[in-house]
Amino acid sequence: MRSLGSWEDLPVPELPDVENYKRYLDATALHERVADVVVGNAKVLRGLSASEISKRLTGRSLESSCRHGKHLLVTLDDGACLTIHFGMTGRLAYFKAMDEDPKYDRLRLDFDNGYHLAFDCRRMIGRVGLAESDTAFVAAEELGPDALDVDLTAFRKLLADRRGGIKAALMDQSLLAGIGNVYSDEILFHAGIDPRAAVEALDDDTVAALHHSLRTVLKTAIDRGAGSEELIHRLPDTYLLPHREQGAGCPRCDGKVHRAKIAGRTSYFCPACQTKGR
Repeated sequence: MRSLGSWEDLPVPELPDVENYKRYLDATALHERVADVVVGNAKVLRGLSASEISKRLTGRSLESSCRHGKHLLVTLDDGACLTIHFGMTGRLAYFKAMDEDPKYDRLRLDFDNGYHLAFDCRRMIGRVGLAESDTAFVAAEELGPDALDVDLTAFRKLLADRRGGIKAALMDQSLLAGIGNVYSDEILFHAGIDPRAAVEALDDDTVAALHHSLRTVLKTAIDRGAGSEELIHRLPDTYLLPHREQGAGCPRCDGKVHRAKIAGRTSYFCPACQTKGR
């Protein structure tokens, strides 16, 4: 098994990671009132200034949260919605002592209870913004349905008129929200589908297998700790992610993992056993 131990080696935050960030926020900062807002770097703010976000959040409490695809949406007690997209390296950190403040703290909420919630984002590709509501944000972003909310019938309909590669379809956030480069590879691996296959080349049984794989992979990643440094060591060894390296042994057959540029992304798959759709 490949040894992936650093934060940078983990998958870019996708649906499973953001689901666990949501659960983390719910278990820590929910219902706490914001006493102060500290903007470490305004580049992470989306469409508003440091002074504006401070004015909008100070005195407010975080009342509820939901996740749509890769976005964490936090409803405030005035009905507005704090929107968080984690980019490539974003995560949340809840702490009390300031010596626990993460190194790349770009935005911090200081609560009345003496605790803090930081948006830690090394590369500053993540974004934090405000929207009228969570539903208004989803509509404005033209996001498709959340990947875990789509049953098989709806999934078939989404793919029915789709043309082009299946990997590109899975990563298209306007079609299906939440899946990116890493988990699309994992999902296709479990379904035995060649990531270069065209959507129209998949028969009904293969689409059903793909839908089952999608749900199984995303739920397993959530349950095993997506969003944490321990994920890579907690996933079943039958998963592709622990073997995501050119020439590594396939965990399912005697083949070797292959790397290729597919849908504009560096992709990993096993040509020996991912044969559906060719």
